[in-house]
Amino acid sequence: MSTTDNSQLPSSTPVLFDDFGQSRFTSKEEYKDALVKQQEKLFHVQQSYFHQKKRALIVFEGWDASGKGGAIRRITEKLDPRGVSVFPVAKPAKEDQDKHFLYRFWQHIPSPGTLKIFDRSHYGRVLVERVDKLVDEEVWQRGYEEINAFEKTLSDSGVRIIKLFMHISSSEQRERFEERLHNPFKRWKLTEEDLHNRKMRNAYVEATNDMFKHTHTRYAPWHVINGEFKWQARVNVLDAVIDKLSEGVDISPPPLDERLIALASKQLDVDEDLMSD
Repeated sequence: MSTTDNSQLPSSTPVLFDDFGQSRFTSKEEYKDALVKQQEKLFHVQQSYFHQKKRALIVFEGWDASGKGGAIRRITEKLDPRGVSVFPVAKPAKEDQDKHFLYRFWQHIPSPGTLKIFDRSHYGRVLVERVDKLVDEEVWQRGYEEINAFEKTLSDSGVRIIKLFMHISSSEQRERFEERLHNPFKRWKLTEEDLHNRKMRNAYVEATNDMFKHTHTRYAPWHVINGEFKWQARVNVLDAVIDKLSEGVDISPPPLDERLIALASKQLDVDEDLMSD
């Protein structure tokens, strides 16, 4: 049985919910304006992480068709591609199956100055592997402590961790599945595995709430994103990422090096006063 250290947990833990309000965006133009504004903010945050050699891990989990891919695309599309990468997590490759389940994730931790995004993650141990009985109960119960230790080690090493769970109601998921089924350009998105996971939704609700209970820590808290309205969800994801990445970080532009100012003044005939802050 897991013996999670409750001192690591915030005062409250996220919960799944199906009671959603309306999207605040009344037009596509309003949504686009808000999206671009937040993307520009995130770009400046990324530049600060690059210059200060900071690093961050953004973890996505959530229901099938909840908008994880769309949210990830809105995070990355305005960033410098040299400083961000996505690790799409699927079933372990054959060569990884005999190794500890965290082995392949250690190979993808962010290097200094970069952001790494996990599209699904190491939480498969306590979600799909639990629900589909791919491992014994003792194994997935132990997974909570192993995951917390993994994330604590990363955090202690200077990695900022942001964990996002994209939540949609069962009825909204059904509508999105039907849309994919009827749209020739989206049919590839719907798989037998998606339908199987939907059939197991109640078991996933229980597993997900247990995941929150045991792994919602001060150094790596969960953020539940209302994915019912795609426009709002994408902006809310950006809000959460920007807020978490910005905590305690100086995101103002770095000053010019004095030697560079002097060299530019000499070679480019630029007034030094014009280059000062």
